[in-house]
Formats: sequence, C-alpha cells, structure tokens
Amino acid sequence: MNIFILNAGSSSIKYQLISMPSEDVICQGIVERIGEKDAILKYKTNTISIEDTLEIANHKIGLEKVVELLLHKKNGVISNTADINIVGHRVVHGGNSFSNTTLITEEVKAKIKELSKLAPLHNPPNLQGIVLAEEIFTDAKQVAIFDTAFHQTLPVVARKYAIPNIFFDKHGIQTYGFHGTSHKYVSEEANAYLKKDNSKVISIHLGNGCSITAVYNGKSIDHSLGFTPGNGLIMGSRSGDIDHSLIFYLVDTLGYTMEQVNKMLLKESGMLGLTGYSDLRDIEREAENGNKECQLALEMNAYRIKKYIGAYAAAMNGLDAIIFTAGIGENSDTMRKIVCTNMDCLGIQLDIEKNKVRPKKLTEINTNTSNVKIFVIPTNEELEIAKQAYSLIK
Repeated sequence: MNIFILNAGSSSIKYQLISMPSEDVICQGIVERIGEKDAILKYKTNTISIEDTLEIANHKIGLEKVVELLLHKKNGVISNTADINIVGHRVVHGGNSFSNTTLITEEVKAKIKELSKLAPLHNPPNLQGIVLAEEIFTDAKQVAIFDTAFHQTLPVVARKYAIPNIFFDKHGIQTYGFHGTSHKYVSEEANAYLKKDNSKVISIHLGNGCSITAVYNGKSIDHSLGFTPGNGLIMGSRSGDIDHSLIFYLVDTLGYTMEQVNKMLLKESGMLGLTGYSDLRDIEREAENGNKECQLALEMNAYRIKKYIGAYAAAMNGLDAIIFTAGIGENSDTMRKIVCTNMDCLGIQLDIEKNKVRPKKLTEINTNTSNVKIFVIPTNEELEIAKQAYSLIK
C-alpha cells in the first residue's frame, strides 16, 4: 500500500511516499522557506537527489511543485495518481473533536476550517493540502492525523487554566498541545532505548515552531503550547510566553488594533522580532560574526528552554532523558550546547565532542558520568503518520 504523507508546517512542507507495511521510503523531501524568494525544494529517491532554490509564494505552489516531481517522466516515482492509495495529512489542531486518526469527510474539513482560528498559521495550509490532494489523488483515501491527539492524556491539573470554570466546561478552553506526532515518535524511540518502567523523558521539538513535552511512562503529562500554538518557547516568529496584560497595554495605551497585536505576536515576534531573522541558521551565522542582538536571542531562546526543563523535571519528580529533535534540535549543536550548559544540578552533562553530530538515528551526546541521557533523535512524523493511516485503512 502506497501512502503519501503531507506534513505542512507554518513555513515548510515535508513529504514522503512510504510503502506499508514494509515502511520502505520510496521518495522524500521538503519545501523550506515558503513565502520567500529563496525557498528551497528538495526531492530524493534511492537513485537521485534534487535540490533547487526558487521563489515559492505559498503552500499551494509548493505542493504543486512536489507533485510535478512525483509525476516527472524521468525522475518521478509514480506513473499516475492512482498509484497512491492513501494520503496522510498532518493537521495541527483537532480541538476536542478529534482524538484519533480520522478518515477525512466534508464534515471533518469543515471542523478543521473552524479550528483554524485556534491555529491560524497551521490549519489553513493543512486544509489547503487536503483540498489539493483530493483534486490530484482522486482515487486515494484522505486521512488526517492530529497533532493534538498525543496530548489528550494531559491531566486536568495541566490542562485547565485558572479562569472561571464555565470556559473549560462549556467552551472547551484548555491546553490542547501540539507537535504531538513528533513528540510521540521520538519519545517512543527513547523509551525503547531506555527499557525502563515509568520513564521520565522531556522531548524538545525545536524548529520554526517550538515546543517541549513532559512524557511520563510514554504519555504526555505537560506541554508548553496551549489553547493555540502561540505560547511556551521562543519560536521563529512567535513570541511564546508573555504577560497577557501586554496585549491590553498595546491596544489601550499604544493604539494598536487587536488585529495588529495578533499579527505582531504570531508573525513578527520570536527570533524574527529579536534579530530580523527567523531562520536559526542565519541567526547563528550573524552571532558568530559578532551580532549582539543575535547572540542575545540565542541566549534568551536557550534560557526559556532551561526553565521548562526544570519545571518538567519537578513535575515528574525526576528525569531520565532529554530529547532534541526537529530541524533545529537535530542540526544545531550550538543551541544544544547553550541549553545544556550549567545544568549539572539536574544531572545533565553534555559531551562537547559527541554534540558535534547530525545523526540519522538516535544518538547519545551526554558524558559517561551524566545522570541524565541526552539524545538527538531525528523525528519522523511522516512514518508515524503512515503507521497510523495504515492501521486505520488496512
């Protein structure tokens, strides 16, 4: 069974074509920096590797470019769209409506659209990917896998906000959590390696969007993102945690509209607001060249992560391992080093030489004397999506 996976992020599209149940990857790739003039398109099979830099204005254009490669007479991997049996879609926000993998219907699409107000950077491109895939892969079953599903296990003490009960009971206002597909995959990899009952693991997903999850015995028990994917860690263009009173000050005193504040917090803040760059590779390069703003932004980013590690270690009453994953977590030895520096109080000791890796599988980068394992685990949300979609349809 051929399953084509679409994983549309806020500024990227990761994709894989996977044969199930063998889990053989037929092709894979990514479209990065969507919305910029120097977007990057990557496409790889067992025999070829293509990389191109071009302007990709939006997710629709990015998806169309990917499909062109899939069907290319020379480099393609399918002869026609009927070769795809299932299209598995990563959808960020499922609210309380979806706690499991779901076959996509008109009602499901309507609900995903309704929930876009809670994930405005993600659900719209997710839905766009679904609509386009329905038009192209007309014979395939369309399946949605929700990022919020893994966090359904959050206990009420972690889910509920300290606001009047009616907002939780009647309106479902609570912490939903995101990046669940990634956190689920890497935490399962870590637990298989640890082979320990009641394991206490912190999964740190660092990309353009960032989140951190406390995983106790394989289940999410606390998470940095909340009702929407806007709070928690410092992200590419999102502020993460702020004092909510700041919003009213911006509106009532400085004259901003609510729309302007929303745009600023989601699209103009985070590392972009601090440095002028949203891509960490650019920020690290500038920091090495002496840019003080970029140096400070890296320190602020790591400081926020450290605070969450400490909080989650306390919540679990201990810590067996931390995981770095996703684009930044897997590739930035600089960020890993800053995060793990001066964390001896929790038993976290980084091996500087081991840290200089970009591994293709689970790799330990802690010292031999470290009480806490430090893992770099390449996330594979696409394989996790394929597994769940296959289990639903087979």
